[in-house]
Amino acid sequence: MIVVTGAAGFIASCLVSRLNQDNFNDIVVVDNFSVAKKENNLKGKKIKEYVDRENFFEWLDEHYEDVEFIFHLGARTDTTEFNKDVFDLLNLNYSKQMWNACAEYQIPLVYASSAATYGSGTLGYDDNEATIPLLKPLNPYGESKNDFDIWALQQTAKPFYWAGLKFFNVYGPNEYHKGKMASVIFHAYNQIKEKGSMKLFRSHNPDYADGEQMRDFVYVKDVVDVCMFLMHHRKNSGIYNLGSGEARTFMALALNTFEAMGVEANIDFMDTPENLRDNYQYFTEANMSKLRSIGYEKPFYTLEEGVKDYVQNYLMEGRYY
Repeated sequence: MIVVTGAAGFIASCLVSRLNQDNFNDIVVVDNFSVAKKENNLKGKKIKEYVDRENFFEWLDEHYEDVEFIFHLGARTDTTEFNKDVFDLLNLNYSKQMWNACAEYQIPLVYASSAATYGSGTLGYDDNEATIPLLKPLNPYGESKNDFDIWALQQTAKPFYWAGLKFFNVYGPNEYHKGKMASVIFHAYNQIKEKGSMKLFRSHNPDYADGEQMRDFVYVKDVVDVCMFLMHHRKNSGIYNLGSGEARTFMALALNTFEAMGVEANIDFMDTPENLRDNYQYFTEANMSKLRSIGYEKPFYTLEEGVKDYVQNYLMEGRYY
């Protein structure tokens, strides 16, 4: 059996599909399944068992001998939430419990970290574990992810194989439920569909023109391919970046969305909300050499390829992955 936490969410539900594609059908999905708008993410997938996240560790105590691998992707991911207690409960302490269970039962573990751990990027975007304690995230979400990375690296009791993945700006199908936290492409598509135009955040940094803020946008199909690679690889434990490796502008993202929809570009700018300005990342770019060095060779989707696939094969069709 393969366990996927956060399974009704965006990335994890795509991973369940990817596992099914490779004929892994004994999937145990873990989440809070009370959120109705997430139900379609798992519809039609081959799943062995649904386990509520509150009951998971009791379930694991009974079934650990049958569990081959755990993908711990469940987390509170709202970067605008500033209640640290929420993140301590769901991101830090639950993850510690997961780690300790995997160490005790010797179950290999891949867990979700985040590029939010890098903060403003003053120390760069290299997944060098020696610098992780020095990072200064810009919000409680990033802090919770970095706190767990630091804690994991300090542990003497470890799963026999483990990897933490610093997800950069992931986009793609199955994020219909995410509201304001969905990708810019998702919001751009809906604005263009409704109004024939879209808005981007104005730059409040003199080093960047409006729309020229840059992020490492990574397509969710690449993310789940890396997860599959690590499940089979099971050596070189550590913390890894997971981005495309190439920063692109929000302007390029917007123009590609218009093009994929066959609509003439019409872009306006709006002020970045004041509560986000001090915590806004103007540039992110994953150094992907560490993952490449352990044998991951598959090329990543370019922004052009990923946006076209997402818009034309999922958003325009209302389809799930």
